[in-house]
Amino acid sequence: MVDAQTTEITRLVIHESKLVDERRWDEWLSLMSPDVEYWVPAWEKDQPTMDPSTELSLIHYDSRQGLEDRVFRLRLERSIASESLPRTCHYVTNISCTPLPDGACRCEANWQVHSWRNGETTTFWGRYDYILIRSDNAHGWQIQKKKILLMNDIIPTVLDIYLL
Repeated sequence: MVDAQTTEITRLVIHESKLVDERRWDEWLSLMSPDVEYWVPAWEKDQPTMDPSTELSLIHYDSRQGLEDRVFRLRLERSIASESLPRTCHYVTNISCTPLPDGACRCEANWQVHSWRNGETTTFWGRYDYILIRSDNAHGWQIQKKKILLMNDIIPTVLDIYLL
């Protein structure tokens, strides 16, 4: 039987991906705690990097301010990554939650994103690893950490937050 906390968190994770697909950036940002860490490690041989401060990352933001700056640039459409944003469809599955002693919760999930831009389809997939903290927002939770393990890291296009 799934408990109420797992149901809340599952809804949040699915809602987060929907907000990205619909480019509802302000609502998406509101799910992030001010000190959120958003990290996509790179791969070194057959292992993902372990420390974003000393090893290569595909993407790393250590606060919501970094994500807000990225969203600002996406809205301007003045970078190669944001010119004609692709249509995206996120799939999130196999969500599992583990309560932590401090009241936070760890959530893991598998994901896949299909995107369409300039007549080409791209697919990325991998695993999400979240740390969620209680919040007084409508969902009851905020994302404090989001680690995105990109399994197919041969990237045929630009890589940005909307593709993960």
